[in-house]
Amino acid sequence: MKRTARSSRLRIPLRLRLRRTRGRLLRRLIIAFLLLIVTLCTAAVVAYRLTGIPDPHPETVTQSTVFVDDKGSYLGRRGPVDRQEVPLSQVPRYVQDAVIAAENRTFRTDDGVSPRAVARAVLASLTGGERQGGSTITQQYVKNALLSPEQSLSRKAREALIAIKLDRTRSKDEILAGYLNTVYFGRGSAGIEAAARNYFGVDTRELTVSQGAALAAIVNIPSYYEKAGSDPKVTATLRARWEWVLDAMAASGSITAKQRAGAAFPAFRFYPPGATEGQRQYMIDVAAQEAADRLGITEDQLARGGYTVRTTFDLALQDATTEAVKDLKDTGNGKGGADGKGITLHAAVVAIVPGDGAVRLLYGGSDYARQPFNDAVGGAVEAGTALDPFAKFPLGAPLTALPKTPAPTPLKLASAYATVAANGMYAAPYTVTKITRDGRQVYTAHPDTRRALEEKDAAMVNAWMSKLYGDALPAVPTAQRAPQTVFTAGAGGGITRRTVWSARLDPQLALTFALFADRPGKKNTTAPAQLPNDPPPAQSATETTAQIWRLATTGTG
Repeated sequence: MKRTARSSRLRIPLRLRLRRTRGRLLRRLIIAFLLLIVTLCTAAVVAYRLTGIPDPHPETVTQSTVFVDDKGSYLGRRGPVDRQEVPLSQVPRYVQDAVIAAENRTFRTDDGVSPRAVARAVLASLTGGERQGGSTITQQYVKNALLSPEQSLSRKAREALIAIKLDRTRSKDEILAGYLNTVYFGRGSAGIEAAARNYFGVDTRELTVSQGAALAAIVNIPSYYEKAGSDPKVTATLRARWEWVLDAMAASGSITAKQRAGAAFPAFRFYPPGATEGQRQYMIDVAAQEAADRLGITEDQLARGGYTVRTTFDLALQDATTEAVKDLKDTGNGKGGADGKGITLHAAVVAIVPGDGAVRLLYGGSDYARQPFNDAVGGAVEAGTALDPFAKFPLGAPLTALPKTPAPTPLKLASAYATVAANGMYAAPYTVTKITRDGRQVYTAHPDTRRALEEKDAAMVNAWMSKLYGDALPAVPTAQRAPQTVFTAGAGGGITRRTVWSARLDPQLALTFALFADRPGKKNTTAPAQLPNDPPPAQSATETTAQIWRLATTGTG
């Protein structure tokens, strides 16, 4: 009994015991929490110091080379990635502000990370939820250009550390420039320059407020918005986001109320490209080879070098010629000979500026994907009577051997006719006028001319071409420039016609059209074949050349 009473006196209630030790426990918890904070902070500092800023991925620094026509219109590109770097100074401020309004409105003042976005990403990784967005522009640049695309908690943490370090070691302008030159805009466009070209056909510095806001809106879901302009539903969705971007710009003072009110939704280049895109590869092939030769580099080095190659070509005329020749070939149905079997109809068109050598037009085939061989510069076409006007006159280099050449290329024959139009002054044909890189001009073309025919002889050749082989000049509209010489000749005659050459020339332009056919030969070769007789090939060639001449001289191409 005594033992029981003593035990009761010694037993202390749990509540009392907790009350007595509460202070000690609280102190221990606070110390543990502080130690945890110190440990985490120390780990973060160590991780920050040990984290280096990696070099950009090779594909994010590789640039393509772009080809434009004589007016600056986009022809195409060469290179593994459609990307060209531009300095931030060439990106209008309102375009920069549009991207900031759409992607990260605190970019100019934040520390490179968004704590909320990082917290959401961590929570999503721990709970297996959906991938979270909302990263800053700095984080997006780190993710796109410096790190792998994997989605893991460790990679997200490293992304945040690199973003903080990047923000502290580089200026906001440097980060924004890197972002704009690497972010994907859809349509195969990596970076703002490629996007401006592929969506609107302009350089970055030429973008309007409306176009800049549209590109900024596209960054959100580029694979979806790339069909803007051709898909009504996509276009409507993008328009709503475009309005949202402009409203944000107006609210922040990036644009004035007047600019906001006057903004009109921009027109987009059609996507995917039309059929004439592939035909342009004939021109790009020739210009790429010439540009590489002028720079003393390989074509592969050119393709990856980020050059802009301005060519001599007239893109509008080229596209119009493609349609004109297509109509001709459709009429002939690609058949000829006695039975019309196995015959392929070919056309080549070359237009050169006499006395200069600039090649304005170069049609080398109807389908580059099916026939990459360029008939205009590589095709050996039967000359027949097309060379007769030169036979009785002494010729200087490089035309010396021309009269004895049974199958010249259309480019060489066009150069000879251009020499006649230039009063005997030969000009080496060229397709590249200027090459620039990083805003610096690295090559400028200079015409290479020499006298290949005496002036009086050139006049006689000109007269002889019109008199003996030329067709009567048709009546022309007042707006059209009439050629001084119209000349049609070829190989074969009557129903055995194999080649027709038709030319029109004056001191400003020499245009040559070749129409010919071939059939399969032995051991994967081809042999000349008879042209279709309905319609008459000489008539078709002459009329088609007249149509192209009209397009070239009235500017309606």
